[in-house]
Amino acid sequence: RGRPEGTGRAVLGEIRYTSSDDYTRVILDVSSEVKYRYQLLPPAPEVDRPHRLYVDLADTAVGAKVPGQVKVSDGILRSIRSGQKDPETTRVVIDFLDLQDYKVFPLSDPYRLVIDVYAPDKANGKKVVSASTAEPEPEAEPEPEPAKPAKKGKSPIKPLKLKASKNMAGSLVEQLGLTIDTIMIDPGHGGHDGGAVANGIKEKDVNLQFAKMLGRMLKEEGFNILYTRSTDIFIPLEKRTAMANAKKADIFVSIHCNANTDTRVSGLETYTLNLARTQDAVRVAARENAVDAKRISDLQFILTDLMLNSKMKESTDLATGVQKETVRSIRSNWPLKDHGVREAPFYVLMGAKMPAVLIEIGYITNADEAAKLRSEAYQQHLAKGIVQGILAYKRQIERYAMRD
Repeated sequence: RGRPEGTGRAVLGEIRYTSSDDYTRVILDVSSEVKYRYQLLPPAPEVDRPHRLYVDLADTAVGAKVPGQVKVSDGILRSIRSGQKDPETTRVVIDFLDLQDYKVFPLSDPYRLVIDVYAPDKANGKKVVSASTAEPEPEAEPEPEPAKPAKKGKSPIKPLKLKASKNMAGSLVEQLGLTIDTIMIDPGHGGHDGGAVANGIKEKDVNLQFAKMLGRMLKEEGFNILYTRSTDIFIPLEKRTAMANAKKADIFVSIHCNANTDTRVSGLETYTLNLARTQDAVRVAARENAVDAKRISDLQFILTDLMLNSKMKESTDLATGVQKETVRSIRSNWPLKDHGVREAPFYVLMGAKMPAVLIEIGYITNADEAAKLRSEAYQQHLAKGIVQGILAYKRQIERYAMRD
């Protein structure tokens, strides 16, 4: 994609969105990096206009396939309008039915603008309206129940001693939102994006196989499991988090395999969204974001604002439990290098409304670790550790409502 021949202008090629009753993510796909400005306008009842946000894209033309207006009417947006404000400027206007907050930020390679819109949650249940002017949102395929569920081992987490009745405590947990019911699992990469390739295996295949195993084990523990993808298809990074927000998932877990030019490097690490503090974290984020490492420094400035509303502490607590329990599970049978919990600016975690982590389950560039990742027994121990880490986090947050 590029600028139209002879015009020197970028092109707004597509407007996509993923939506629910209290959250919408709108994506503006632009053929190249552009300057932009935006402003929130107050309601104008005399012309039947609600709150609206306009985004002006400088030196940009509207693509032939972009509709002039898309009606949404999902409880938070009324419509998305677009057109040529003047010969040099494309304007996109988002008409709100309800509004509490919004964020606008760019992502690179390919260039797109992300607009996250939040409204008060009016829904009691998990019913979600989702749509897109692009491809329909993929549905997670139903997972077959195992013929003989694995016998659960005793959890290393000691149960809490409660003075209050369990019914009262459970009710309070539910009312305060301190509960984990739905987990969205994100198998990294997919489709034409194969991820890392080494030692005869593709990262996208390992990610999907392992994600399904993890999903089955979490389902056995009573969780409702959703997937960003359940087949070998490509889903843009920014859409994955949007799907989790729209489905109102309580936890988001992105599964990846690591890679390094030094084939001796191996081990497990769990990431949360934050500023990168080491060059290695920059390297991993650049690879997973499919951008040049120089782009990461630009992203740091964007993150400063985005992180104000993110679940940073909760994500760190979740990552700590997952890393600890997974290392414990693997080391019961195999040696493993523990790289700990790290922070980096991952596109796939940006804008998440729930605790979100990215787990690098091993280095496929290391021949020994690649062989282990092919092993069902090794994957089972990995999955068991992640399950125990999630259960530990679940008990931790419930403790706030259940303590004396």
